[in-house]
Amino acid sequence: MEPIKVVIHGALGRVGREMVNSLCRQNDIRLVGAVDRKASGDSLALPDNSVTIPFFTDLDRIITTCRPDVMVDFTVAKATMPAARIATKRGVHLVIGTTGLAASEIDEIDQLAKAHHVGAVIAPNFALGAVLMMHLAKIAAKYLDYAEIIELHHHLKLDAPSGTALSTARAMVQSRGKPFVHPGEPGQTQNSRREQVDGITIHSVRLPGLMAHQEILFGAPGQTLSIRHDTINRECYVPGVILAIKEVVKRQGLVYGLDILLNLQETK
Repeated sequence: MEPIKVVIHGALGRVGREMVNSLCRQNDIRLVGAVDRKASGDSLALPDNSVTIPFFTDLDRIITTCRPDVMVDFTVAKATMPAARIATKRGVHLVIGTTGLAASEIDEIDQLAKAHHVGAVIAPNFALGAVLMMHLAKIAAKYLDYAEIIELHHHLKLDAPSGTALSTARAMVQSRGKPFVHPGEPGQTQNSRREQVDGITIHSVRLPGLMAHQEILFGAPGQTLSIRHDTINRECYVPGVILAIKEVVKRQGLVYGLDILLNLQETK
């Protein structure tokens, strides 16, 4: 079988650089081009300097030149949407790791993918450990009435709370079938409390020295339960992205969340 041809949108970003470094080493994936608004020149040297690939600021030009099967996008929401419209119109499948997309934008990507008969995978987190953390939290949510989430990221992250934290909270509530009990007495000040999702408070920390971390704390009379995931480096996203690339070319329409591709079924 021919390797899947991939272009990376946002190739000079922190995650984009890791994708370039890792995807070019895969036997069944062929990195054929890269796009970034800061691109200079027309080519990008791959890490071993043995090969260069086309490297432009213009996605449409890259697609015309390289004819990719899949576009991997790790940019920002305002750049993702124009890119998704261009790529789907040209028959290119989407793997999107950008966070901060509005519900209406996710719906539009689904509609674009269906209209142009391509697949799209959007995941709030491509780290397999983070997906398992969310899965375990959904199980625990059925049995414990109180929960809070602490998410910690580097100081340059644009969105707060993180997409992973919001997705975790919503999945927990959906699994539980009702809101969590919010702690506190009537009239108690809540000024230091942060984002609320159906009884779950999300605390966002942004500091230099952090990367991506999340802890879900459950409380019950006489006990607590903690589920935590820590990202050590951006290499952790690569297996999830590779899985998404291999699966998206088999599909049409949107798949939201890596858990679906991992066949994680909710424990009854």
